[in-house]
Parts: sequence; structure tokens; C-alpha cells
Amino acid sequence: MKKITYVTSGTCSKLIELEVDDDNRISNVSFVGGCNGNLQGICSLVKGMRIEDVKSKLNGIRCGSKTTSCPDQLCRAIDQLEE
Repeated sequence: MKKITYVTSGTCSKLIELEVDDDNRISNVSFVGGCNGNLQGICSLVKGMRIEDVKSKLNGIRCGSKTTSCPDQLCRAIDQLEE
């Protein structure tokens, strides 16, 4: 099991708590701050998914005129966890 607390940048959310199991599947994820309903939905959808699949679907998503988004920041948290 790998776990990280990732400090986001450029989004309304402030932190991402992420846990990945030994099969590289997301076992738990939660956001601090941000759009509560949308982020609960993202957390529910990605739980149990392989991290490679999450990254292929969410990487590079933008929020309005911002260069990033909460889903994109989740991908960055995964990248940092894999280092």
C-alpha cells in the first residue's frame, strides 16, 4: 500500500489524500476543498481503478481558463506517488 498527501496547485481544492494498493489500484482518495459534489463523484468513480487508467482518462483536463483541474491534479499526485 502506498499513500500520499498531495498539495494541489492552481485549483480550488487544497489537498488530495491518495492511497494505492499493491495492485496499483486506487483504494481511497479524497480532496480537501474544492467543489464538494463533483469531487465526491470523481472519488467514487476512480475508486478501484488502475492508476494507469485514471491517468489516461483525467490527465490534462482543464477547469475553465485554468491550466489544470482537480482531476489533472489527481494525476500529478499519482505521478508523485510513483516516484
